[in-house]
Amino acid sequence: VGFDFGDVKGQETVKRALEIAAAGGHNIILIGPPGSGKTMLARRIPGILPPLNLNEALETTKIHSVSGLLTGGKGLVTKRPFRSPHHTVSDVALVGGGGIPMPGEISIAHNGVLFLDELPEFRRSALEVMRQPIEDGYVSISRSRMSVTYPSRFMLVASMNPSPKGDWDNDGTDEDQKLARKYRARISGPLLDRIDLHIEVNKVTFDDLTTRQSAESSSTIRDRVIRARQLQDRRFLGMPGIYSNAQMHTRLVRRMCKIDESGSSLLKMAMQKMGLSARAYDRILKVSRSIADLANSDTIQPVHLAEAIQYRSLDRDGW
Repeated sequence: VGFDFGDVKGQETVKRALEIAAAGGHNIILIGPPGSGKTMLARRIPGILPPLNLNEALETTKIHSVSGLLTGGKGLVTKRPFRSPHHTVSDVALVGGGGIPMPGEISIAHNGVLFLDELPEFRRSALEVMRQPIEDGYVSISRSRMSVTYPSRFMLVASMNPSPKGDWDNDGTDEDQKLARKYRARISGPLLDRIDLHIEVNKVTFDDLTTRQSAESSSTIRDRVIRARQLQDRRFLGMPGIYSNAQMHTRLVRRMCKIDESGSSLLKMAMQKMGLSARAYDRILKVSRSIADLANSDTIQPVHLAEAIQYRSLDRDGW
């Protein structure tokens, strides 16, 4: 039985953010204490993603075949991959390599989801090597005998605790807060810049747990995601290699994500207040484009921008 969002009580803000991430193919990080449901929510993402088209299915099948993952005479891979390597994974297993260069987890997750639970626990070197593939959608592995390029266009879903103790340390001692900052600093700024949505996940309240009200099912959310992706298919028609808003390069962002004067002043204020980088500016525009697509709006309205800005938790002062 598949994992369904209908089984998740509460967490409406997080579900909304995951829907936006799925609609635009955006990378997302969930920050919250143990037991708040980060892993449970992440495992339900494949259920709201659109089905693989034939080209994607063929690409995915080729990689799985090279990796020796097609067992029992299985033909075409029809489901989006969901890969969840443990934080002790080696650089080679994550990114690919070996004497005869083989695909790593980032390529096996191509056209699907790569879930990195407890992100700060991963080796810094492995995470840094991932930065370029996240940006380019492919990884090149060079060895003395040969050089191989594997595709690695995946949706990165990461999770982390807010501190080494596991909980929010806002009320802790100065030492606790210092340790929490050090813990969060294990994830480099350049890697964080490549993650479009930063979402704080809080523990579910007793009222949410005991409510009789049924939550929205994955299939209902998926229908909205598919409609948003259809708008993107039309938008990027004739642009090879671009299938979703997340894949737009800077020039395309400027062309496809035009905002009016009030939107522009809102974004300017947010950038100055939060000290955002140029890359973060592009990310906000891409996410607001996906929010507009979900609302079936041709233009990006200030309300779409405002929602996209609030999903940049880790850029705020205090982090």
